[in-house]
Amino acid sequence: MALMKSKYMQVINPVYAGDIPASEMKLSYINYNSESAETKDISTIDEVIELKNDSKILWINVSGLKDIESIKRLGELLEIHPLTIEDILQTEQQAKMEVFDKYRFLLVKTIIQKKNTFYRSNTGNKKFFLPWKNKKNIPQDRETDELIITQIGIVIMKNILLTFQELSRGAFENIRRKIMENTGEIRKMETDYIAYLIIDKIVDEYFNSINHLEEHIENLEDRATRTSDDTYIEEIQETKKYILLVKKAILPLKNNLFIISRQESFFQTGEIKPFLQDLIENLDHAVMQVEHYREWLSSIMEVNLSVLSYQLNKVMKVLAMISAIFIPLSFIAGIYGMNFKNMPELDTSFGYFIVLGIMFLVAFVMIVFFKIRKWF
Repeated sequence: MALMKSKYMQVINPVYAGDIPASEMKLSYINYNSESAETKDISTIDEVIELKNDSKILWINVSGLKDIESIKRLGELLEIHPLTIEDILQTEQQAKMEVFDKYRFLLVKTIIQKKNTFYRSNTGNKKFFLPWKNKKNIPQDRETDELIITQIGIVIMKNILLTFQELSRGAFENIRRKIMENTGEIRKMETDYIAYLIIDKIVDEYFNSINHLEEHIENLEDRATRTSDDTYIEEIQETKKYILLVKKAILPLKNNLFIISRQESFFQTGEIKPFLQDLIENLDHAVMQVEHYREWLSSIMEVNLSVLSYQLNKVMKVLAMISAIFIPLSFIAGIYGMNFKNMPELDTSFGYFIVLGIMFLVAFVMIVFFKIRKWF
């Protein structure tokens, strides 16, 4: 009973939870039909609701999830289930899709590439770091690129489309521009088609980030045979961890789109099905690339470890030869250091110099022998 009560309280009082601090909320809308379109940034939820009109498509975009009360208010006005609001605010979960009586809901992970140009290096090397790592720990002589995984919630109704972006950014400006400029047949399409365009844009961002990862891995490969820095292996491991996060962002969307393509209840416009199949194929390709990159990184690590092992063997070889040279010298020095009374060589006038000469001769002969055998 206590568990049920706790869950109920969590549903009716959703809170933001995520790796990235919640951004200030920005509201905007675009209201259009086949003849006209209007877009505007607004300050309150009530202003948007007044625009609701069955003869027009209303796309409401919420950027930033800091104002939880406004998001809850929007959900109440549009009869969005509290569980959906909770999913929108809980950004640490995987992508998902759900179908309700009055709307359909899709949760998607996005990958943002963010450049930090204030970290510079003469070598031009780039290092990835995970979003939750403290930037103060990054060496100041490195130029870093940050790939951030964020969340977008999409609520699809008959004439209303809602998008909830975790971070405030102009992610869908191209789509908005097409609507305002009446490019192609976009104004004649329903909310399903706009939702498809949003997903397509997110998939494009996946490939941009994956291509950037490829550049970084190529950089690591170039350095594999000439780097003995301790941080190099750490870079490889960090990149492998991030690739795993990228895969976790892409794979659930691919699985959800596959389920959607088999259902009639989610995208109710039949014309979108061929486009969905194309998206699934693209995501298949993205997952294969990510898997290839993980194997590639493993190979690079093996090469680097082989180089380190080879360098260590060279050092050990030199040390072994030095030790081999000093073994007979130590033997000779040990004999004449025993301090016996009956040692004729000790009474020889030039005994000291003769022994030193013999020691130098032995060392020289051994060095020549090692050289002839090409041991160094």
